[in-house]
Amino acid sequence: MRDDRDWRRFLTSRLISLTGTSVTFVAFPVLVYSLSGSPLLTSLVAALEAVPYLMFGLPAGALADRLNRKRVMVAVDAVNAVVLASIPIASWFGALTVPHLLVAAFVVPALFVFFDAADFGALPTLVGRDRIAMANSALWSTSTVVETVVPLAAAALFAVVSPASLIAVDALSYVASAALIRTIVRPLSEARQLASPLSRSALVADVREGLVFLWSHVTLRSMTAVGTAQSISGGAFVGQMVVWADRDLDVREGDWRLGVLFSSWGVGVLVASLLMPRLVRRIGAARVTLLAMPASALLCLLTTLARGWVIGSIFMIIWGAAYMLVVINAITYRQQVTPEPLMSRVNTTGRMLSFGLGTPLGALLGGLVAQHSGPRAGMLAGGAVLAVAVVFAWLSPLRREGASPAPVLP
Repeated sequence: MRDDRDWRRFLTSRLISLTGTSVTFVAFPVLVYSLSGSPLLTSLVAALEAVPYLMFGLPAGALADRLNRKRVMVAVDAVNAVVLASIPIASWFGALTVPHLLVAAFVVPALFVFFDAADFGALPTLVGRDRIAMANSALWSTSTVVETVVPLAAAALFAVVSPASLIAVDALSYVASAALIRTIVRPLSEARQLASPLSRSALVADVREGLVFLWSHVTLRSMTAVGTAQSISGGAFVGQMVVWADRDLDVREGDWRLGVLFSSWGVGVLVASLLMPRLVRRIGAARVTLLAMPASALLCLLTTLARGWVIGSIFMIIWGAAYMLVVINAITYRQQVTPEPLMSRVNTTGRMLSFGLGTPLGALLGGLVAQHSGPRAGMLAGGAVLAVAVVFAWLSPLRREGASPAPVLP
């Protein structure tokens, strides 16, 4: 795949954009917490990142299957660059407020839903169905290197540069991403003759078609259900991570150890992305989910109860690996079994139900519990939901499919 020029451009655009996003991932909760001192408002940042998927996921997926995916991706990158640039500008003039941050925390991911919907369909079209697992492994592993290094550097830079000013890096990364995607030569959408012109009724019919496919496929349906529960635990944890580090681990803004904590999860994601293709070939997608889920639940508990930042970071690495095995496995499986004309709809719907529904519910649950009982209690509330999901997974059709011989995948 290294010899594929269009793939290199696609991958580079994602890595550059992710570099900026990784800075914002650390900067947003730090900014909100420093301006408000509120655990609930801090967790709201994590919720606002995912809520747009719940609101716009279905129409975004249907539109991405109808429109030129490349144009959608370029347009979203350009607009998000403008939105993010408003934060450092407001900060430089002393006018940055919590409402401004929360609006940006909603608008940027809301627009990104449409980018992600196009991206889900673009990748299989670009690389071919037989290379999806390889492409996802390369994309997730290289992205994780960025997600590991950049938060550490960003947290260290907070000592000399304000978090608001560093968000300018994310704005520039969107500009660079748009420029690279424009240079991709091969189409990112298959040419097709639409059965009906774009209208509200046609859009509703398209959405319904994607939902019917997802619901009728028992393995996809089960993976989506357990993914939603896992996202609840992840939302509760991420929403309280800055508060947890501050109150329970004595790690505060400007402390390099905060970057280590944020980067630890990325190390686990790197491990998962490298292991996933081999594990799926050896034991099958269903069994990967069944084995990774209980490991994820146990490690969620151990991480939350860690008494020091070193132990907490170690457990986060291992939990990140188990957690992301479930996530990457589900995404790859959906892309392998979904017909191309439904690719954006089905994948966006799956992400909407897991990430879009689960993450904000988890962030809200964790924030409400933490407001009264502390960040650890908020995180454990999300972990309790994950424990229930483990039982569901082992009682679902995944167990029957997991008992079958692993299919031979490319």
